[in-house]
Amino acid sequence: MCRSIKTLRPPYAEVVTEDDMRAAALQYVRKISGFRRPAAHNAEAFDKAVEAIAAATGELLDSLEVRGGAAR
Repeated sequence: MCRSIKTLRPPYAEVVTEDDMRAAALQYVRKISGFRRPAAHNAEAFDKAVEAIAAATGELLDSLEVRGGAAR
């Protein structure tokens, strides 16, 4: 769906920052809303969605158990 969203779990990403999660959330919201930058009357809803998706992303990544990762 969003080719610019990167996989944020091991072994694809060793370190994931808040900025990484927010960038992925922003790309997702841009894609589904069709807005690169929303009009002023939609900005609050747009920003709220980005923050909610970033938070959900963090919860998901914290909950995942990755098995069979690459040996080091």
